[in-house]
Amino acid sequence: MSLASSGTGSAGSGRAPAGRGSSAGLGTTGNVTALVGLIIAVSMTTIDQTIVALSAPTIEADLHFSHDAMQWAVNAYLIATAAVFLLGGRLADVVGHKRMALIGIAAFGATSLLCGLAPEGDLAAPWLITARVLQGAAGALMFPAAIGLVVQGFSRESRGRAMAIFFAITGAMTAVGPIAGGYLSVWTWRAIFWVNVPLAIAAFVIVAIAAERRKASGSTPKRERIDLVGALIAAAGLAGIVFGLQQAAPWGWTNPAVLGSIGGGILLLVLFGFVESRTAQPLVKLQVFRDRGFTLATLATLFASIAFLSTFFFLSVYGQVSLELSALSTGLLFLKFFIGFVVASRLGSVRFDRSGAKGVLVLGGLAGAAGFAWLAYSVTSIPSGPGAFFNAQTWPILLAGLGIGYMFSAASTDAVNRAIGASYGEVTAISQTMRNFGGALGIAVLGTVVTGVLSDKLTASFVKLGASAQDAADAVSRIGGAAAASTSQHLSALPAAVREQFIQAVHQGYAESVAWAFVGMAVAMLAVAVLGVLYPKGQVSAKFDEPDAAEKGTSAEGSAADTGTGTDAARV
Repeated sequence: MSLASSGTGSAGSGRAPAGRGSSAGLGTTGNVTALVGLIIAVSMTTIDQTIVALSAPTIEADLHFSHDAMQWAVNAYLIATAAVFLLGGRLADVVGHKRMALIGIAAFGATSLLCGLAPEGDLAAPWLITARVLQGAAGALMFPAAIGLVVQGFSRESRGRAMAIFFAITGAMTAVGPIAGGYLSVWTWRAIFWVNVPLAIAAFVIVAIAAERRKASGSTPKRERIDLVGALIAAAGLAGIVFGLQQAAPWGWTNPAVLGSIGGGILLLVLFGFVESRTAQPLVKLQVFRDRGFTLATLATLFASIAFLSTFFFLSVYGQVSLELSALSTGLLFLKFFIGFVVASRLGSVRFDRSGAKGVLVLGGLAGAAGFAWLAYSVTSIPSGPGAFFNAQTWPILLAGLGIGYMFSAASTDAVNRAIGASYGEVTAISQTMRNFGGALGIAVLGTVVTGVLSDKLTASFVKLGASAQDAADAVSRIGGAAAASTSQHLSALPAAVREQFIQAVHQGYAESVAWAFVGMAVAMLAVAVLGVLYPKGQVSAKFDEPDAAEKGTSAEGSAADTGTGTDAARV
């Protein structure tokens, strides 16, 4: 599509037409307003990645279903999101970004309402799980379209800043989710879903009014088929891998179902690549990976997500189990991370606009690695005043958030800038799929490590105190759900002095075990720094004002050759 024709100025010049505002700032008033609406919309999806987990015990008790069923309600959202992202990206490119964004926003609001209306009784579990699947699919339809609107709405000079604001706020909402969930659950757990309804209405109205209707590429509607066969293969493969990773910790890595899910998912993705390479109008143009910068940016997103999304799970359990904080007070740990993330995101965007992604990835990766390594050391000592905002663990948490925040939006923005043609939807879908994979992989692998270390430590401690290895195993299974309260209740029949010894063994045992998870996150961020060293210098700006291949009478591959590698693209 043409930015010039849409009234926002040329991607090459960065100049806005008279009377519409200047790209020296963020852009026109309409574009900034649309950005606000899109941030509200996408924030709903990122909040829902974490807001449900902390309210799980309350939901289980109120709806009277099992812990396993509740885990499915949590995991179903992530599985559905991963499965539908690629299809959502293609639909955004073909149907139109504004249309798909509005459809996704409306669907997310409606499915959130359904989640909150889950009845008690036998229908509770299937109702909530099904609603969560639909909610995750709605988010996957919305996200790529929203990114497309952000990219198209801003000139090259202001795009980095706009994307930094977008990713900083929507990414930080992952940390806000548990905080908001703690407050809303005081009223009713249903409020964690119902709060999305007014947000969806507000986002829908803002985007409908402020966002300009633009086609995915060129000025004429695309009349292309949707590769439904490829979409089904990709959905099954992605869902299989994410499901296998999620179940690896509770079922074990050698469980046939886990191995079958992961192995089958990988085989399906190989088949997907084979099918796409022979499809005239594929779901994903695999040629995009010919650009070294795009491939490295995608891998950086994967490794950063291993640390980013895992942080919230392990800090949550650590806060409630080792520090004995309430779910609400545990939100302070996320707030510290949130502050570092947001501040650094702004600093990283300035550096990215000036010199490209290379230095941002290196510095962000090193800062994140240092922060998580420091945190791994500090969590083994329970701080005095664990609920206080300022204590010995504040600074490593801030530094970890700073490292991820500094590089996250730069990697995502540069990947979009390196898109083949104007395929924002599919490139965003690839990036977000890697983010979901990173989160699932991090929690699965690091969770297995933590559980193994914790099992050994609690078995040794419990046996020394006169309990059995089975008692230790029961404690480990309850801790996996951050059920510190239930662990204390389970030991309530013991004399107070003995009970306190067991509780302290649990607190210290988990603190020493979770340190290994933060070591793993430090390694993941160090991998980001290495990818930064290998990253190409400079900054690429994709030619978004080029007409699409059909209008030029050239092949899609020819268009890719002009823009995909950045040889003819404007460099900063």
